[in-house]
Amino acid sequence: MGVLALGHMLVDSCQGAVPALLPFLVSQRGYSYAAASGLILAATISSSVIQPFFGHYSDRRSLAWLLVAGPLLAGTGIALVGITHTYLLTFLAVVLSGIGVAAYHPEASRFANYVSGAKRASGMSLFSLGGNLGFALGPVLVTPLVLGFGLSGTLFMVIPGALGALVVLANLPHLVAFRPAHANDPANLGSPDDDWSGFTRLAGVIAFRTFVYFGLVTFVPLYYTGALGASKAAANTALTAMLIGGAFGTLVGGPLADRFSRRAVLFGSMMLLPPLILLFHALNPPASTFELFFIGAAVIATFSVTVVMGQEYVPGRIGTASGVTLGLSIGLGGLGAPLLGLVADRWGLNVTLYVLAVLPLGGLALTFTLPPPRRLGSAVGSPPGWAASTPRRARSTTPN
Repeated sequence: MGVLALGHMLVDSCQGAVPALLPFLVSQRGYSYAAASGLILAATISSSVIQPFFGHYSDRRSLAWLLVAGPLLAGTGIALVGITHTYLLTFLAVVLSGIGVAAYHPEASRFANYVSGAKRASGMSLFSLGGNLGFALGPVLVTPLVLGFGLSGTLFMVIPGALGALVVLANLPHLVAFRPAHANDPANLGSPDDDWSGFTRLAGVIAFRTFVYFGLVTFVPLYYTGALGASKAAANTALTAMLIGGAFGTLVGGPLADRFSRRAVLFGSMMLLPPLILLFHALNPPASTFELFFIGAAVIATFSVTVVMGQEYVPGRIGTASGVTLGLSIGLGGLGAPLLGLVADRWGLNVTLYVLAVLPLGGLALTFTLPPPRRLGSAVGSPPGWAASTPRRARSTTPN
């Protein structure tokens, strides 16, 4: 789990670097808010929307090598952002990084499922914690690099990606040993327990939540610099505070979901977000920066919970479930970033925050309609006959 979380941290640090770069790209290259938001769209589409394709294929044939390729591609793409000279090339560099992110997540979440044991929400929260820390680490890494070396300082971002790929490669045989012996048999695809109706509604909840999430990561730095007159460093400090709060929320949300209810944790998150966002708008730094910690905890706490819920709704296709809950539904939510950019260009950043405060109510309404996820006696995604009493380490130890 440590290796999986490390890879998750490194690929998501590349995602976290994109919003942190926006104030520099706006000031140094003259991008509009809509153009800057378009880079968030590029990162979202490439890192999220194509994930179900990786997940669907990995349901048939587990692609463990993607755990190595993902961090390397993600770091390379972000490294190229600072040395591009046109918007199109910058857009394509962000897309390349996003493809690396998309390649890593479904396969890594599959293996996180295998090694988690019975407390899947708690185990997935540890895996997700790596991603949350990585997203928070992105601004911490890229901001001093750009301040010290200019935009070309992003070239140094290839180093952690390459080192992470080497660590995962060295541990790949050990990870593959946890894979069930018949996990890749096409005959085992699908399950009579698959609940696609509940899964579809869950995807809708995730889309609303992620609309808010990407809106915040895009416009918190821009709100600080554009509306509050704060420095770029203060803006990225605020973003980091929100993402660290998300890491805390993830660590707490999984155990709470295992102890009480997946839906209860999801419901609580959607309930808390509107008043928290309105309170943020009413405050000024440093109080607003401190309050962002709690916004991050509320919005990000359910990421691991919804991944587990998706795997429990369709236990016969956990790769596809992971690709949708970690990818497609998040990507659909991320499509709102350019729309919010248009709102910000037309009516200003203050109105944009009010829109973000209203959006969680749509997710709250859908949460009421979710059926209880089935708690299966066997590991989620295990082929028929692989019972809960099967030893944790699988019988097959042949690397793919």
